Amino acid sequence: MNSARFSWVVFALIVSTGAQAAGHEALGLPDSAVVEQVLNAAPRVKAADARLRVESARSDGLASGPYEWNANLSAQRRRADATNGGTDRFNEWSAGVERTVRLPGKAAMDRALGQGGVDMATIAREDAFHEASRDLLTAWFAWLRGVAVAEQWQSQVDSLNTQARAVARRNELGDASSLDAVQANAALAQARAELATALAMRDAAAESLSRRYPDLPLTAPTHLAEPGVVAGQESEWMDALMGHSHGLRLAQSRSHLAGLNARRVGRDRVPDPTFGVFFSRERGGEEQVIGAQVSIPIVGGARRASASAAVAEADAVAQMEADALREATAEAATSLLKAKASRTAWEASRTAGEQMMAAAQMTERAYRLGEGSFDELLLAQRRANEAALSARQRHLDALESYYRLSLDAGRLWGDADMPAHPDMKGDHS
Repeated sequence: MNSARFSWVVFALIVSTGAQAAGHEALGLPDSAVVEQVLNAAPRVKAADARLRVESARSDGLASGPYEWNANLSAQRRRADATNGGTDRFNEWSAGVERTVRLPGKAAMDRALGQGGVDMATIAREDAFHEASRDLLTAWFAWLRGVAVAEQWQSQVDSLNTQARAVARRNELGDASSLDAVQANAALAQARAELATALAMRDAAAESLSRRYPDLPLTAPTHLAEPGVVAGQESEWMDALMGHSHGLRLAQSRSHLAGLNARRVGRDRVPDPTFGVFFSRERGGEEQVIGAQVSIPIVGGARRASASAAVAEADAVAQMEADALREATAEAATSLLKAKASRTAWEASRTAGEQMMAAAQMTERAYRLGEGSFDELLLAQRRANEAALSARQRHLDALESYYRLSLDAGRLWGDADMPAHPDMKGDHS
């Protein structure tokens, strides 16, 4: 086997060859502009856009109020005994308009409820975009892992194929045993089986990614940067992660809205009055009446029960907010630790890969000098290949963990909360 070729194959797959290359492709990521377009077209984000339009319309409705003008018209025929002993008949009619009026303070609270709904829908839209970003990142790195594993096994197959031919030639010349040739072919067959599995997994990951994000170009990066170092104070990262926690912000928005709704329902314990004016024409026009009327519902137990239920609901949502705060804090701390640990694991695996590669080179030299067996050489090469695979996978694990941390902190692809879809601009102003 060509020692220089084996050295290049293994070592090149362990160490990143373009750590400081510019652009998202060098980082192992799709371009941010492409990501924005792809995610804005995602069904879950479009659904959030539609819900935002719904809340905007509801807000307009709450600002206008639930009451409208009511018009009424009635006609009747009166029959009365006349003084001469006969019967008088008169056509009579009446018409009027009335409307229920919100008591002072209720209209302002309704407008606040409407705006609160729009604000919560806006956060939900950001959350949908963020979750879609997370899913894309996960699917993207699943594909990159498939590519890396397939490349590694292809390189291993190429190396073992070259080695098998060399051993067969040496066997013909009497310089290697038939057992060595059989073992070389067996190792090649095993590598080909692993390659077939790796190619299937790579293609499955690519198919899944393409189906879910059809407009995302699948171009494997030529270089991968080193995983980022989680620099700065832990408190700064925690503040950024908590500030961009959409789950927490949604819980806070729901809690605020539930409290506002409880106060608004409580106001309805004092019912809104209805004012109206009417005009009637009686006795065939002999009498004409103009009047005004006021009606006020008599409060019963239903309004008190509704108010009590709204207060209880606000208390429940407040507890959910407290739970969301704990969950967000735990998730932020876990993501931070995972990003740090993943880089440490990658550094260790890279060192292990270098050492395994060096051991394989030494074993190869010993075999060439007749100081080692072919079994030992195959074992050393297999361990070097496994170490290279581990290093590549841990490299991608560390990159994904760091990018996930950056995404959750609003430091990836420009901002974790990318601009709303152009169609949404001005919808909730």
